[in-house]
Amino acid sequence: MAQKLVIKVDVHDEKEKRKAMKAVSRLGGIESLAIDMKEKKLTVVGGVDPVHVVCKLRKSWYAEILTVGPAKEPEKKKEEGKKDDAKKGDDKKKDEEKQIAELLKLYKNYNPYCTQYYHVYSAEEDPNSCVII
Repeated sequence: MAQKLVIKVDVHDEKEKRKAMKAVSRLGGIESLAIDMKEKKLTVVGGVDPVHVVCKLRKSWYAEILTVGPAKEPEKKKEEGKKDDAKKGDDKKKDEEKQIAELLKLYKNYNPYCTQYYHVYSAEEDPNSCVII
């Protein structure tokens, strides 16, 4: 399944751009690869794992995943989206919550020693205090 991956990469000149593109292009499953030097964004389209792409780039540059999504949306969905804007907002929130829950579950499998701390704090108790969580 082809997906579009946008990564922020800290490259400064054409030489670094070529090196970054060469490092990423060695991964299998890439259909297209482009770097926007103005915004310092690398766009990768293909069936490649986003984590592997970022790992390759982080060996030499600062890299951060901005977006991961489908490569192209079918035109049929775009037309339906215009008709059902109200329903789409509710569905988006539910999908986002499901995605967050799934990512949290995957992260817990990756790092089982991760603990979650929730701190309920009221600013009315002490308005001049500072909270670090």
